[in-house]
Parts: sequence; C-alpha cells; structure tokens
Amino acid sequence: MITNSDTGSDTNIITVQVPLTLRKRGGRKLIVAPVGQERWASARPRVDNTLVKAIARAYRWQQMLKQGAYASAEDIAKVEKISASYVNRLLQLTLLSPAIVETVLDGHQPATMTTADLLQPVPAQWHAQRALLC
Repeated sequence: MITNSDTGSDTNIITVQVPLTLRKRGGRKLIVAPVGQERWASARPRVDNTLVKAIARAYRWQQMLKQGAYASAEDIAKVEKISASYVNRLLQLTLLSPAIVETVLDGHQPATMTTADLLQPVPAQWHAQRALLC
C-alpha cells in the first residue's frame, strides 16, 4: 500500500505486475507463459485446427493402410498429390501418446505447440513424449 502525499489525500494504490509476453500466431494475439513456468492454464480451451487436421489425416491414412485401400505411403502421396516424406512424417503422429492426442483435440495443448513440433522425432515412451511436448 502506497500513500499518495503529493495530492494531499490518503489514496491507497495497489500495483500488480503480471509478467507476460504477447506474440502473434495465425493473425491472433497470444499470451505466452512467463519464463520458468512450465504450463500456464488458459481461461478457455483453444483448439488449434491445424494440429487437429494433421492428427486426423494421420489416423485416416493409417486406417486406409490397415484396410488395404493403399499398399504404401507412396500410394497415398500420389493420390493426395503431396510428398511421400510428408505422409510418412504425418503417420508418425499415430504413435503419439493418447493423452497428448486428447490434449490437442480438447484444445488444452501448450500455446507454443505447433505442427512442426509434433513432426519432429519423439521418443517411443509415452511419458517421455509428454515431458518433451507438454
């Protein structure tokens, strides 16, 4: 509490400092957690449609391969008119921990998580994936 003696009145002033950083992501402003905080819960879930679409495509392609609709990732790439290496990288998303997939689908993923983060090689153990990505 600070007393303001310049005005001659006893006005109580409280100063609150909130360490935050604003970044633009996808045309929107995004609040980034303060340094040292491993997770900062947002007020409401924010579903990242790009992440959801990537995971959905991966599971769809995996199902197509399992059912025999396509013999390989190269066949999928030809039909989808995209790179075979991209198809293979996206198929790796089917190896993610169910907890991570659920977090992304619910919109509770870390604000800084991107599709590029998920496409990087991740450990096979689910607890190690969670430590790395969340």
